[in-house]
Amino acid sequence: MNTPRVGPSAEYILPLRRTEESELDSELQDLAAYLERLLEWIAVTVVDGSAPELFERHRAAFPPGVRHIRPEPAGSSAHGSNGSRAGSNGKVAGVMTGVRASSAELLVIADDDVRYTRESLAAVVHHLSSADIVRPQNYFDPLPWHAWWDTSRSLINRAWSADFPGTLAVRRSALLATGGYDPVLFENLELIRTVTAAGGREKIVPDLFVARRPPKSRHFLKQRTRQAYDDFAQPRRLAAELALLPVIACAARLPAGRRPAVFLALGAAPVLVAEMGRRRHSGTAVFPFRAVWFAPLWTLERAACIWIALAFRLGGGVPYAGTRLKIAAHSAAELRRRHQGKLDAVQRDAQNSGRQARPRAAMKRAVMKRAVMKIAAMHKAAVNKEQP
Repeated sequence: MNTPRVGPSAEYILPLRRTEESELDSELQDLAAYLERLLEWIAVTVVDGSAPELFERHRAAFPPGVRHIRPEPAGSSAHGSNGSRAGSNGKVAGVMTGVRASSAELLVIADDDVRYTRESLAAVVHHLSSADIVRPQNYFDPLPWHAWWDTSRSLINRAWSADFPGTLAVRRSALLATGGYDPVLFENLELIRTVTAAGGREKIVPDLFVARRPPKSRHFLKQRTRQAYDDFAQPRRLAAELALLPVIACAARLPAGRRPAVFLALGAAPVLVAEMGRRRHSGTAVFPFRAVWFAPLWTLERAACIWIALAFRLGGGVPYAGTRLKIAAHSAAELRRRHQGKLDAVQRDAQNSGRQARPRAAMKRAVMKRAVMKIAAMHKAAVNKEQP
């Protein structure tokens, strides 16, 4: 029996770029098996920016139903909305290549470590019926030591607002109305802000849980400063994190008798915040309680790494895939100046086209009705003529 599809006009876009040192046969087999399951539910496009030999290896491993293509070359049609070279962040180039190649309106964009079930995939596509961009919630499965650590970051994010996952669902027309989004470091935030700046509606669904495979520990360690650099796109959060190290330094200079109580309070605060995030929006269903105890460790990490990120910022940007990226993401105000009203204009054009199409459709139906009535009358006359 065929499994029902998640939507009549939906497609899954997976931007991929791997190197020899990051490629493991077991991970490739896991990804290929996942893509085979996905094909039962939704059309799949993999935009693969890997080296030629890895590209061919992937093509041989992936199921035949997967559309496996290369990203558009930087400098052709793959530009950010301000004309930036899309090659600055390869993921953005891959996403926009997949978006342009697709004919589906409802798109699910996901990193190669994201693992949807049919139920979660159907849910995220369904939410696009009332939004232009949908943000679900990732959780790690399985949980090695560094995934516990990174989970505490997600819990703190959930306590204050919402986490940023490795997957989004977006309406193709909304993204194309903006001309795409810029190839900055924090590309998911840039995508969200670009669509909403053009007049699109974001829907955050913090109780729509989508599994994610954890990175290798070496990759996790490489991400510490890069993730801290993302906060240059969120000024209030940046200010709070820059204050952490001075607060800890001041606590260390307190009289010896007061120090233990102050450090206990400083350690307990992130634990309590993480537990708040775990309890919000049914988070206890996927986030184990033990993860909250890693929150003080993550806070110490961020207190140090945010200052390293500041040094990179002053030095011209954070290292990323052989280049340097200075902009984490553009401000909402900057993107509104560029894109405000673009989506409204597209929707007005669609409505006008619909209004023009309706009279034509009505006229066609009237002609068909007259033709049917004429045929029926001729048939009746012929029958009457045959009767004695």
